[in-house]
Amino acid sequence: MALKNTSHAMHPVLVILVVGLAPQLIGRDTPNLKRLAQRGALRPLETVTPAVTCTVQSTLVTGLPPSSHGAVANGWYFRDLREVMLWRQPNNLVEGEKIWEAGRRRDADFTCAKMFWWYNMYSSADWSATPRPMYPADGRKIPDHYAFPPELHDELDARFGPFPLFKFWGPLTDITSSDWITKATLHVMRTRQPTLTLTYLPHLDYNLQRLGPDLEHPHLRSDLREIDALCGELIEEADKTGRRVIVVSEYGITQANGVVHINRVLREAGLISVRPEEHGREVLDCGASAAFAMADHQVAHVYVADHDRIPEVKGILERVDGIEAVWDGTGKKEHGLDHPRSGELIAVSEADRWFSYYYWLNDEKAPDFARTVDIHRKPGYDPVELFIDPDIRFPKLAAATKLARRKAGFRQLLDIISPSATHLVRGTHGRLTADSADGPLVISSEPSLLPDGPLRATEFKSLVLSHVFE
Repeated sequence: MALKNTSHAMHPVLVILVVGLAPQLIGRDTPNLKRLAQRGALRPLETVTPAVTCTVQSTLVTGLPPSSHGAVANGWYFRDLREVMLWRQPNNLVEGEKIWEAGRRRDADFTCAKMFWWYNMYSSADWSATPRPMYPADGRKIPDHYAFPPELHDELDARFGPFPLFKFWGPLTDITSSDWITKATLHVMRTRQPTLTLTYLPHLDYNLQRLGPDLEHPHLRSDLREIDALCGELIEEADKTGRRVIVVSEYGITQANGVVHINRVLREAGLISVRPEEHGREVLDCGASAAFAMADHQVAHVYVADHDRIPEVKGILERVDGIEAVWDGTGKKEHGLDHPRSGELIAVSEADRWFSYYYWLNDEKAPDFARTVDIHRKPGYDPVELFIDPDIRFPKLAAATKLARRKAGFRQLLDIISPSATHLVRGTHGRLTADSADGPLVISSEPSLLPDGPLRATEFKSLVLSHVFE
């Protein structure tokens, strides 16, 4: 049965964001996506810098560059608090009119379900869900999600069980979280019938970073088949109910062959301050540092306390092997990153390198959270969280034992991540790719609505609205 529209002027639309999907990955292991591209059209997406989740998604939903919407990375230095914070969730951190707000302005009957896209708390979307663990006072982290309206939370839990947080990020990731999100999205589509449905499937992100974009690797081929099957379920439902379909990705993942420890460079130059804690561990003291970097994949925001020292810091970083460019005010403006949240400088790695957040010079002094999956305490992104410490003899048993003790109510540090295994990372992103085949894409079921050439990320909002209203 076709979906009933409240307005004859609107076509319902499903947008599937498949993380890490690039044109070169569409083929033998993605039959559903390949068929969609054949009956519709595929175009490269000209994304923004940094090509990371929060920045690109904010551009996709607002049509604005980072200099206007303010999500300059997956996190930034909150200067008033003197703290780096990543992966915040309130939607008001993103400035600008969102897709669904523009749709509602054009037709009061326009509705939107925003399923697991980022900045998804307290948004103006009609229905939403996003990862949100519970943190009881005893120190445990319990898998959960936040949903709006509130009753949607219990409805999804009753149907599909608790959100599988430990399969969404960390060394235990697999298809489980993307499958849960797919089921939840299908349920909301069927029961709420939104005009616009946005859903986010992260599965390809994991092994593309672990293994790199090796198209012949059996694990990656299996991942492609698994994510394609979920996309097939969503596309089939969309076709049954008269929805137009758009598939999009935020970035493509390219080969990584090395790491740049940018904060260690700044520390050796005497610019970073640390605070000693229990057992001699060191915690980065952002407020007391003359300069430090918030590392996020291949882009690092470098915050310099005394603006007179910006040329000095820039000169230090420009001499570092693995850093391709260091942008000051002029460079930031040229690349759409001249926003107050940005660092005084922005460093960009070479194409096959990425930045670590590491600031300690001796692994024995690494903070306790360095050995855990902890996306909120670390002052930068850490892809090593995708790997169990290779020095642990029976890694799955160790992880299962620690999780079991936590579930039983015991305080248990999940210290199964190595603070020095950066050599394991084989895939990265953040800078623009040299070849569009390696970068992000857009696939539409409506070829006449796509441009003849690449689509700019800032044009995606208009593209979605054209799918609804044309």
